[in-house]
Amino acid sequence: MTLTIGTPPPALSPELTEKLGRVSFPTIGHYLEEGFVEPAIQRQCGTRKVVGRAITVRLTGQDSTVLHHAAGYCEPGDVFVIDMGGDTRHAPVGEVLGEILHARGATGVIIDGVMTDIDEVEPLGLPVYSRGRSVLTTKLLHLDAGGLHVPVSIGGVTVHPGDVVLADRNGVFIAAPTVLEGIVDTALADDAEEPELVEQVRHGERLGDLTGATTAIQKILAEREATR
Repeated sequence: MTLTIGTPPPALSPELTEKLGRVSFPTIGHYLEEGFVEPAIQRQCGTRKVVGRAITVRLTGQDSTVLHHAAGYCEPGDVFVIDMGGDTRHAPVGEVLGEILHARGATGVIIDGVMTDIDEVEPLGLPVYSRGRSVLTTKLLHLDAGGLHVPVSIGGVTVHPGDVVLADRNGVFIAAPTVLEGIVDTALADDAEEPELVEQVRHGERLGDLTGATTAIQKILAEREATR
């Protein structure tokens, strides 16, 4: 496989970015099934929510040359999404890459693999998600391999350059901007209704009565009884 360098994706809409910064990410799970990265990829360091443009990087043969190249072009708000091709032993991101991406304004890093230098990266506050940690690192082998701004696979999700990356302590979700534009207002409205719902339950209301679940159960049972 030869090195492939694609076209940098467009910036995300500031309006969409602002709205996504306010939405509760698990609320999106009420409406969608695709785009949710495997739970094995978890936040290793950092505390803030991640909302940003996916900069996709594919590494091959433990060679991180293309990642070093890409880091120099990181823009504020970018999320580096790194496909290790199934390698869960060699860490592509540690102190040096962490410092550089943090300095250039990266919002986060998602690795389908492992990271290193946790003690050095953690104080930066840069959220890094991976399958774990390792002391074995990638190398600068200068191979004609890998890719930048190309489709990659992260935790069972195909990620395209410019997709929106959302991540918090619960996990990672990635989708095209158009997908999120179609549901973000609904999700925000859903979030706004939740405090009132919880308050009603605290005052004695039954959750199933409020959500319609109890009515649905009663209908199922009545229809079953009618067919006997």
